[in-house]
Amino acid sequence: MHTVTLNNTNYTIRLFDESRDSVEELTGLLHRAYKRLADMGLNFIATFQSVEYTRNYFKKGECYILESHNKLAGTVFYYTTMWDDAPEIYKHNDSVLIGKFAVEPELQNLGLGSKLMDFVESLACENNKKRVVLDTSEKALHLIDYYNKRGYEYKHHWQWPDVNYKSVILSKEL
Repeated sequence: MHTVTLNNTNYTIRLFDESRDSVEELTGLLHRAYKRLADMGLNFIATFQSVEYTRNYFKKGECYILESHNKLAGTVFYYTTMWDDAPEIYKHNDSVLIGKFAVEPELQNLGLGSKLMDFVESLACENNKKRVVLDTSEKALHLIDYYNKRGYEYKHHWQWPDVNYKSVILSKEL
């Protein structure tokens, strides 16, 4: 468990616990946070994924949540298992993929996402990873700009089979 303070509010970052946390609530957070992307015509899986899809994701890694007063405020997923058809950079032992990064819309642009990113990047260092990798739509310029400001660099494009956009693969050396 990790605690951060922002604007006099304490937030905790911890592993999602299926025995006490709501997968429905987590799925709803993803839908709300990714709605802006859906409104741009981008069908990120997080905009429409089912509760069961979210639950199955827990088999692929670690889901961290950001909360205050037991209220979910954000999430990020730290992949520990990689699928065969992923980009090669995702499969390197010294890389870690992060995804399903989301903050409640009314809490966005306050710095909470940066706190989550700081946490997951530190976790990667603790796990002896040399880089963090991620992807987003080439049309999500606001996200690309955010990641660039955090030190992420463009590696190449990628086409996932279940989305209607081309992705950019970004990487940050730790």
